[in-house]
Amino acid sequence: METVTKAPQGLDSEKLADIKKKKYDIRAYTMVIGLVVIMILFSFFTDGVFLSARNLSNLAMQMSVVSLLGTGAVLVIVTGNIDLSVGSLVGLSGGIAAAFMAWQGWGTLPTIASVLVFGVIIGIIQGFATVYLNIPAFIVTLGGMMIYRGILLGITKGVTIAPMNNSYQILGQAYINNNVGLFVALIAIVTLVVLAVRKRQSRVKYNFRLESLPLFTSKLILIAGLIAIFVLFMNTYRGIPIPVFFMLVFAILYTFIAEKTKFGRSIYAIGGNIQAATYSGIKVKKVVLIVFALNGLIAAFAGIILSARLNAGVPGAGNMMELDAIAAAVIGGTSLAGGRGRVFGAILGALIMATLDNGMSLLNIDAFWQYIVKGSILVLAVWFDSASKNKKA
Repeated sequence: METVTKAPQGLDSEKLADIKKKKYDIRAYTMVIGLVVIMILFSFFTDGVFLSARNLSNLAMQMSVVSLLGTGAVLVIVTGNIDLSVGSLVGLSGGIAAAFMAWQGWGTLPTIASVLVFGVIIGIIQGFATVYLNIPAFIVTLGGMMIYRGILLGITKGVTIAPMNNSYQILGQAYINNNVGLFVALIAIVTLVVLAVRKRQSRVKYNFRLESLPLFTSKLILIAGLIAIFVLFMNTYRGIPIPVFFMLVFAILYTFIAEKTKFGRSIYAIGGNIQAATYSGIKVKKVVLIVFALNGLIAAFAGIILSARLNAGVPGAGNMMELDAIAAAVIGGTSLAGGRGRVFGAILGALIMATLDNGMSLLNIDAFWQYIVKGSILVLAVWFDSASKNKKA
């Protein structure tokens, strides 16, 4: 005889959603507090060098590529799949861009457009093999990782391809003008306030539960203040790095796709219960195929950013970045079982790893310790996720 587990009386779907959101917020706040503590400790041990505007600007620049990859990884992992090929795709995309420019004399815009289309095609191929040929994504992307690395070595012949066009280098090396940065910050704050107020009005209209007005206002002021402080702090050095700007644009775009569209809700439904998603009319194969295409797009763009920063196509570019991307997503709260994860969580995870790398480098700690520390944090993050599920059970 089967035992049917009923939801507690009076606990509707809206309340359940609020509970899940609170649990995620608690984890996010804990991560932020941990990040602040780590930054303070590094600043103390480096006599303030770590928190200097120049170092934080470099740190943000360094984390931009992994953050981009982590953004795409979240959507893939939420569907219950994995992509181990993005690091190699980053290197191959940069190598192709360098070959077009240095060997064929292509301009910046045709090169960028071609590389982005290439990334989407690769994503579609991998998605097709996964959902239509029924090959596990792990195997498809593992094979892709080796194939793309081999093609890159074949194209470059094991040597660096350089130089890139000056206009192309801007994408990886330039900074946004201070006044433009302030204007962008203002637009971001106004947009944030408008969207938050509209969401609150919508919840009032449908009689959903609301957080208190003082708490709502405090959150808006805090987030707006953090945006303003970030921009002003970056402006004390050279302004917002272009790669960081694009990283934030993609993060906002993919967050909107994941959380504000029907397509995004389908992604989470597939990861939560693929059979239920299928019975509810969601075209599972089509959705997963598009997710892989979006992941290929962002990996190709990350390759453009990296090659622009290096001013070259490098045979070893992107090596092991797929693991950093997955680690950033998992540390940021994405469940490897699928169904749960947020883009800005991956950004936070990438920031934590970049902070550890940067801080330990400033302290001249041996490189092997950096791998040990990051690996330990990844294991702890997965353990925390598993422990949380066991408590629910």
